Amino acid sequence: MGEKKYENIIYKKEDGIAWITLNRPHRLNTFTAEMMLELGKALDEAEQDKEVRCIVITGAGDRAFSAGADVTAFAGLKPATTAVEASMRGQEVITKIEKLSKPVIAAINGYCLGGGLELALACDFRIAAEHAELGSPEIKLGLIPGWGGTQRLVRLVGLAKAKELVMLGDRITAEEALKIGLVNKVVPYDKLEEETKKFAEKLVKGPPIALKYAKLALNFGAQVPLEIGLKLESSVFGLIFSTKDLIEGVTAFMSKKEPEFKGE
Repeated sequence: MGEKKYENIIYKKEDGIAWITLNRPHRLNTFTAEMMLELGKALDEAEQDKEVRCIVITGAGDRAFSAGADVTAFAGLKPATTAVEASMRGQEVITKIEKLSKPVIAAINGYCLGGGLELALACDFRIAAEHAELGSPEIKLGLIPGWGGTQRLVRLVGLAKAKELVMLGDRITAEEALKIGLVNKVVPYDKLEEETKKFAEKLVKGPPIALKYAKLALNFGAQVPLEIGLKLESSVFGLIFSTKDLIEGVTAFMSKKEPEFKGE
């Protein structure tokens, strides 16, 4: 297991999985500018590390994944200048998750609110503990989501439900989040790490290049007209045909063996 020192997050690497833990439990893992900066660096580190095949983001303690931005950091923000810039900086780091070549899982271990939900929305998969609560409460502060929530929620749960979550600002349970497709799976809290690891291990064993292009086609194909999305799919489908992993996959299938994908 490899571990790197950060002030506001914990980064460790184990069996092809990079675990990034938001580590401000005394403040419900709310984001400061420093923590957002460190998250960006940790994501870059995981992306560049060839040993890492999957990334898990979670929160320290049993109370919160993240309750969003630390509201005390709002003091002094001016509408047309620093507030816009703060929004864009947050969007930039969270969008990194969407653009990473590797799958990312959010292990939601408690409150997942505001910016915490926006972070989870950018992940490829969301596994929630039974006691987790999710929501976009910004409207109750007289605000709206500023790190992609108004955009990604719609794409994930549809316009009607996204309006309900954003414009009413109410929290929902993990079970309700599962029903509307906001999370992939709900598990008991004491099984969250184990179940997340099992899920991640399946991705670690998968073909890295095919997973990279599947993620790209799914994420970006969903944002363009169907005809363009289909062209994107054909292009990356063709690229994958030049990989050794494809030969390995087909050969293993024909031989009824487990493939060993090397990302080549």
